[in-house]
Amino acid sequence: MKYLSSPLSRREFVRDITMISGMMLLPAGGYAAPRKPRKIRMKLGMVTYLWGQDWDLPTLIGNLTEAGIGGVELRVDHAHGITPELTKDQRKEIRKRVKNSPVEIVGMGTNQQFDFPDRKLLLESIEKTKEYIRLSADIGGSGVKVKPNQFHPGVPKSRTVEQIGKSLSQLARYGADYGQQIRLEVHGIETQEIVNIKAIMDVADHPNAAVCWNSNPEDLNGNGLEANFNLLKDRLGDTCHVRELDDPSYPYQTLMNLFVEMNYRGWILLECRTDPADKVKALIEQRKMWEGMVEIARNR
Repeated sequence: MKYLSSPLSRREFVRDITMISGMMLLPAGGYAAPRKPRKIRMKLGMVTYLWGQDWDLPTLIGNLTEAGIGGVELRVDHAHGITPELTKDQRKEIRKRVKNSPVEIVGMGTNQQFDFPDRKLLLESIEKTKEYIRLSADIGGSGVKVKPNQFHPGVPKSRTVEQIGKSLSQLARYGADYGQQIRLEVHGIETQEIVNIKAIMDVADHPNAAVCWNSNPEDLNGNGLEANFNLLKDRLGDTCHVRELDDPSYPYQTLMNLFVEMNYRGWILLECRTDPADKVKALIEQRKMWEGMVEIARNR
């Protein structure tokens, strides 16, 4: 056997072994392995807006189960009949019924707003929101959706922004004691402009105050969807509203890409506006569209 005898030969030997070892770690062809598809943690649900507004709770659970929709935001005053007037026993029964089903109550979708110049109306809305916080907690929900809702003539916008933001912080502190997130829907004339929602959330600095993205045409204003999304993404809550995903006027594939890229773990909630004869079939079609969009996003 011939032995290595010079220092140079030993160095060459070590170099060659290192190179061979490194090459063995590479796949055939010497290229890096393709990136694995992203893991998806977000889920698809529905708002009882127009689809579902006439379904009582057993029908709602049954239809969502059939359609493969996993969660629901209960818009107030709809046929599901879940209101603050329910007794303690009734709330327990609803919680039990939902817990024994494949469907999760995501929370309550209210129309409570905090823009009122009239302080009496403002305080009434805050107290009503607290009622919904307690209701959502009792039935197994995780949050309450509220609205900004508008600016008023003769009232400086900055004052309205501060009032809404402070109201949200107050409710966020209250909601935290019940495990309920306060979700500000991007909604209302002017208030749904992303820069205005951002200003409100800068005031509402409690971590339990969050944004419910609402897929409005205004999302595309200014520097476009991605820039506006990035303004709010650090404050996004556990819910996002979308309309019919085949609506060509909104770039839903881009939106899903953005959610997947940020590893969003919340609910994408269908808040559909049309009136199909077979709403369960329509929900199934929307679910399949969403699954296709998510698959594209996770493999980018």
